[in-house]
Amino acid sequence: MAKRKTYRPQKKLTFIDIIKGNFLNRDEVKIHYKYFMLVFLLLMIMIYSNHLVSKKIEQVNELKEQTEEYKSRNAYAQSRLIKVKLESELGKEMVQDSLLSLESHPHKLLIKLDSTNGGTK
Repeated sequence: MAKRKTYRPQKKLTFIDIIKGNFLNRDEVKIHYKYFMLVFLLLMIMIYSNHLVSKKIEQVNELKEQTEEYKSRNAYAQSRLIKVKLESELGKEMVQDSLLSLESHPHKLLIKLDSTNGGTK
């Protein structure tokens, strides 16, 4: 004859049992181990996808910094281009008026007024 299963009450689950891992030997866990494995697998997938998302965010931040740098370079290059175009247009007009460009730039003169004389006499 087959043995009858005897009912034995489970002892109460304590915090120490959870830390030691003794809760894994309980009958309820043995019956539903497939569900626990599914939950564990889903948790691992969630952690891995979160890791991938954080990597993508870092890449996006790097690309944003690079685009800002390239925008500033572009603005600088455009301003230089406008300046060069302006100089070439001025050069063309000077040639039409038969003027020559200066070899040396003019000097700025600073005049200091002496306030000890008390003005004009």
